Amino acid sequence: MTKRSKHLSEAYLNESFLGSRSARSLRILSEYLEPESRFSHYAVDDTVVFMGSARLKSREDAEQALARAEAGEGDIAAARRDLDTSSYYEAARELARRITEWSKGLGDEGRRFVVCTGGGPGIMEAANRGASEAKGKNIGLTISIPVEEFDNPYVTRELSFHFHYFFMRKFWFAYLAKAVLVFPGGFGTLDELFELLTLLQTRKMRKHLPVVLFGTRFWREVIDFDALIRHGTISPEDVNLMFRTDSVDEAYDYIVSELSKYSLEERGATL
Repeated sequence: MTKRSKHLSEAYLNESFLGSRSARSLRILSEYLEPESRFSHYAVDDTVVFMGSARLKSREDAEQALARAEAGEGDIAAARRDLDTSSYYEAARELARRITEWSKGLGDEGRRFVVCTGGGPGIMEAANRGASEAKGKNIGLTISIPVEEFDNPYVTRELSFHFHYFFMRKFWFAYLAKAVLVFPGGFGTLDELFELLTLLQTRKMRKHLPVVLFGTRFWREVIDFDALIRHGTISPEDVNLMFRTDSVDEAYDYIVSELSKYSLEERGATL
């Protein structure tokens, strides 16, 4: 009998094949099945998603940066802007803490309304940090892009995911979400927001999904929803898909009210 070569391996162990164009469908499927397996194992039923800029700083970091700038080690105007916008970081942190404390008090089996972010810095770090400060599990869905390494130490280790495909990452944002809070952000935040609004507008997403836009001045300047109505490109009722506020208290009360009314009896609602 001929001895089997030590260099032979099964297809699922062939890294050259798994990284090839032919195996793309397997890679896509793995970004569905592996997260699904972990969410099931850790009894994560649904999430509250926080979206926003990776560039916003905590108040502490912004104050330190301004002090350095005033000492001649940076751009004073940019540092003052960052201190002003650090209020969004602190608001996201506080909201995530409150929502986590509320969800932990529900007493349900499994984990309900787990804070979920993109796993990066800025608003994402703030929400993971707030959930962690409430001693709650939280989720980070990072993406492989060519940017410098960042450290978000607040994501729960066993619920930290890393994606290659943007569309699979966005699927997991939307699939488990029972509420979404969107803070000021750039292209990525706007992309995620408009995809969710499109799913809601076209009723491809059948579940009830409250969407909070936090920071009325920012959103008023960046997106003129009233102009879209005037030009006839959206219906007047489409703006009711969003709740806009500058208040942590208002945002918290709205989210808890909506979740209590529409989602407490539901688990793992689909798109």
